[in-house]
Amino acid sequence: MNDLLRSFGRALASALHPRMLWLTFKPFIVATVGWGVLLWFFWQTLTGATRTWLDDWSFTATLYHLFDWLGFSALHAVIAPFIVIAMAIPLIVVTVLLLIAMLSMPAVIRYLAARQFAELEMRRGGTWYGSLGQALWTTLLCLVLLIVTLPLWLVPPFFALIPPLLWGWLTYRVMTYDALALHATRDERRELVRRHRLPLLMIGIVSGLLGSVPTLLWASSVWLIVLFPVITTVTIWIYAFILVFSALWFGYYCLRALQRMRAEAPGSAREVAPVPY
Repeated sequence: MNDLLRSFGRALASALHPRMLWLTFKPFIVATVGWGVLLWFFWQTLTGATRTWLDDWSFTATLYHLFDWLGFSALHAVIAPFIVIAMAIPLIVVTVLLLIAMLSMPAVIRYLAARQFAELEMRRGGTWYGSLGQALWTTLLCLVLLIVTLPLWLVPPFFALIPPLLWGWLTYRVMTYDALALHATRDERRELVRRHRLPLLMIGIVSGLLGSVPTLLWASSVWLIVLFPVITTVTIWIYAFILVFSALWFGYYCLRALQRMRAEAPGSAREVAPVPY
């Protein structure tokens, strides 16, 4: 637990470094432009298809009657856009996560290696293509689980448990590989993950909970839909910042754990003493 808290504090301090703040803008720009163009051209199509689907669903008529009874008839017009946004947000989060893994994570690990783990030998057990394959495969599996568990999101307490667990597992799987790709061998990475699976999953779940904070901007009011372009831009940057912080947290924790594991290994007298926190 001490290592978790110490690495959290160091990651938070490092996340405010100008170099780390700059790393948030690479995925932010790519994700904003990509999703902005996509939603600009397909917004009417997506909202129209959603309205058609809602009109064909018997539950929608009951819901609209409830709105009318409560005096919120104007909500009829925003339900379809709100659903489109609710479905787009997880995809945006996944996009930003993949971009962080591809564009920012290597720079984060080089930053940590230069400042805190300069004596830790780089054994290069991972590759850029391995990172890409791990990220894509894990993301695909997470999206399948997301779709399968979607009905449970309407049932308490699953709606509060499933999203952070899914995003936490996804973040843990993607960022653990990237955090150790430069320094650990494949066998070292597997052994470290086996030993520290629970703490790493905890880091992922906390990161997932932090990643749900921008969603509160949307959940606070459906009327924010009229500010969709502005709010989306802000939330994408917040996602990018949180994920860069998560990358730092995983990096500090994993490299420290790798350092200790090597020091404990037989014949490790030649290993440099671990860098104190």
